[in-house]
Amino acid sequence: MGMTDTNKKTSGCVSGSATLPVDESADQLARLAWALAHPARVRILRLLLSRKACVCGEIVCELPLAQSTVSQHLKILKEAGLIQGVVDGPRVCYCIDRHTLDTLHSLVDSLQPITSGTNPDPEDCCA
Repeated sequence: MGMTDTNKKTSGCVSGSATLPVDESADQLARLAWALAHPARVRILRLLLSRKACVCGEIVCELPLAQSTVSQHLKILKEAGLIQGVVDGPRVCYCIDRHTLDTLHSLVDSLQPITSGTNPDPEDCCA
């Protein structure tokens, strides 16, 4: 492949006028995405979303995981702010933090192009 071929191949992806705006929400989105980066945590979130009330002891029974593993996943979700945990005697009851979930939804929506036609054709960019 000659020099001309290399330039042609990358020229569709490089734009002199394209600059990324400063996006302060990127760190927040990355933290929330990392908290959901394990299938067990996604399953826990779905379980909590399916219930109308807080879930106290059933989470371990619903997953094919050890109690200590479930506890670690719950800790990660709680630290990310996706769930809340309230001590109820010897147990902790968990529920979804709706505010953070709404924020996550908005952050994911913000990944969509602001105006149509701003994304290059994949054939022009990555061919």
